[in-house]
Amino acid sequence: MTEPAATHWTPPACGFRVYEATTVLGEGEELWHRAAKDLLHWKVKTRSGFRVSSPGQVLAGERLRITVSVLGVTVVEPVEVVEVVHGPGQVGFAYRTLPGHPVSGEEAFLVHRDGEKVLLTLRSLTRAAPQQPWRAMFPLLLVFQKVVRRRYRRALR
Repeated sequence: MTEPAATHWTPPACGFRVYEATTVLGEGEELWHRAAKDLLHWKVKTRSGFRVSSPGQVLAGERLRITVSVLGVTVVEPVEVVEVVHGPGQVGFAYRTLPGHPVSGEEAFLVHRDGEKVLLTLRSLTRAAPQQPWRAMFPLLLVFQKVVRRRYRRALR
């Protein structure tokens, strides 16, 4: 649904909160290669404070657990990688949430080039998870999501 291979994304009209933002990471060939490799090895998540149950190369179809500690509480986020992009001038992946995740939806991370510029695009579709206590905590989770997105934008620089 987040279409990480698409240059221009038209989000589906399906009751999700839609987010897309692009950040310039910097310029140059060295940054491009490093950021592309790091993205495809979960560094955008691990450098943002998360732990990934299988931190090797991102693989389509892989189901894993992403965890984060918040105020001494460990939150488990079960996800499934739905797409991996490996093209000239762009790499990325998207995962969908699985039952037990604090929110319901999909998130995509894309590192791409525009001339010498190296860019990171984040896309997400988010709505409240069906289960409690996460459903009741959804407004607080949206605030946490904003904090995490700032971390993502810095993680690959």
